[in-house]
Amino acid sequence: MEHFIVSARKYRPQTFNDVIGQQAITNTLENAIKNNHLAQALLFTGPRGVGKTTCARILAKKINQDGKTEINPDEDFAFNIFELDAASNNSVDDIRNLTDQVRIPPQVGKYKVYIIDEVHMLSQAAFNAFLKTLEEPPAHAIFILATTEKHKIIPTILSRCQIFDFKRITVIDVKNYLKVIAEKEGVNADDDALHIIAQKADGAMRDALSIFDRVVSFSGKELTRLAVTENLNVLDYDEYFKMTELLLANDIPKVLIQFNEILSKGFDGHHFISGLASHFRDLLVAKDTATVTLLEVGDNAKKRYLEQSQKASMQFLLQGIEKANDCDLKYKTSKNQRLLVELAIMQISSITFDGEKKNDTNYIIPAKFFGHVIVEEKIDSVLITEPIIAKENPTTYKKTDELVLESIKLETPKLNSTRKRSSSLSLKSIDRQKEINDIDVVEIVDYSSMPKTEFTDVQVLKAWKQYVDNLIKNGKKSIASIMNADTPKVKDNNIHIVLPNKLMQSQLNSQKPRILKVIREKLNNFSIDLIIDVNEIQEKKYAYTPQEKYAKLKEKNPFIAEFRKSLDLDI
Repeated sequence: MEHFIVSARKYRPQTFNDVIGQQAITNTLENAIKNNHLAQALLFTGPRGVGKTTCARILAKKINQDGKTEINPDEDFAFNIFELDAASNNSVDDIRNLTDQVRIPPQVGKYKVYIIDEVHMLSQAAFNAFLKTLEEPPAHAIFILATTEKHKIIPTILSRCQIFDFKRITVIDVKNYLKVIAEKEGVNADDDALHIIAQKADGAMRDALSIFDRVVSFSGKELTRLAVTENLNVLDYDEYFKMTELLLANDIPKVLIQFNEILSKGFDGHHFISGLASHFRDLLVAKDTATVTLLEVGDNAKKRYLEQSQKASMQFLLQGIEKANDCDLKYKTSKNQRLLVELAIMQISSITFDGEKKNDTNYIIPAKFFGHVIVEEKIDSVLITEPIIAKENPTTYKKTDELVLESIKLETPKLNSTRKRSSSLSLKSIDRQKEINDIDVVEIVDYSSMPKTEFTDVQVLKAWKQYVDNLIKNGKKSIASIMNADTPKVKDNNIHIVLPNKLMQSQLNSQKPRILKVIREKLNNFSIDLIIDVNEIQEKKYAYTPQEKYAKLKEKNPFIAEFRKSLDLDI
């Protein structure tokens, strides 16, 4: 089996012309060598994989080749190039050994080049030990320092170096270089596939070549966009085009289904919503011919962006970016992250909706505007759920008072009024049901033809106690305690109860229709009325404030006042 060499090593540039994306720096270095204007201490800084160490090695060889008429192509002046990894050689002793070696002149060539990689890892003491040598090195010595974190290097070192800032390599440059590598390797690669690899590399050529090796191992000599997205777990831009079409169509149900399919493929909501914001940004850029060049996508994708950008309005894209970005910022702190994303895409889908007046920026299209609304009908004690198609003027369903009263477990004579009922899915129907359950509806009923059976005090007390027990059982203890504040008395065929304050009177009055309905049915007498009075003297018996409670205690035991005074207690 032949030994495999990764592309990052196999295709490492050997000359400045081979370096991708750093033309300004390579031209500067070549001119400096040509004009004999090269500093003895250089600092190469920039992100990973952009060519810092590669340029340092090319420079080290190029320096010693200068001035020679005949150059041996196999001569790489390896004995004159010393590479030091500062991550593992970061002590004062390592720097002392380095300064001792610097004094020895080269045996071949004109210069000895010292490449110190990851120089920011040197300790503070090692930096200080290196200062004098770096400031006044021997004429034959050149130092090239390389780092990804320039801010960690002390200012005294920076001031002694000529600094070269390497930039991230553009997506287009990475893609074009990958195309060259694919041709050399005999790989038939789609333009979109190479573009996705270049985007995933995030400006680092070494990362791009590593990803290229990986996907070639996965798919073989045919490198397609689908194979790359599957292997790299990248959400294909097809998904964003489909989602945007649904958002523009205001089709919230299909939007949620599409989002669920994306989650089922293993992508998380944060990845999706940030990608959606980027997609909207690309559509916004594609709307103007002056900014189309900012699209870092393949030729096929660019055509699709130009087509879809004509369908999306500027308002939709700007508000969509704002809502997607807001969701992106809140995602990590949210306890229900899926719901957060779903709310965001529902709000985005509602931006261009014109079905009704919208006053809120977070408006979401109501459910009544979508086709499949579930309505529950109760027929012969069997619950049947069937879909109905919502129309422009939704159909209303009438329901008699007998069915309404049956739903709250109360029976009453049939009334002539009717009530409308809406879909059980709407907020209006929920509020309506709450009204039926919790608020007493006063109906005008003729009781002249109703029974008026005679009753006794014992029957009244029994019915009263049963009603109170039922309230306690259902958790309505506050009303039960008010009804227990006094024993009901019968006078002139009416029930009288005396309460200690007007607040309790008003609370019991709100429940009076319910109480009367049950008492009348149990006693079979529909002429009974409930009279609720307030006894001012009895009200004084109840202590509410701390001062009133203290006064009550002092009346019962006079020594309480002396006790408080002796201990200097507050009320």
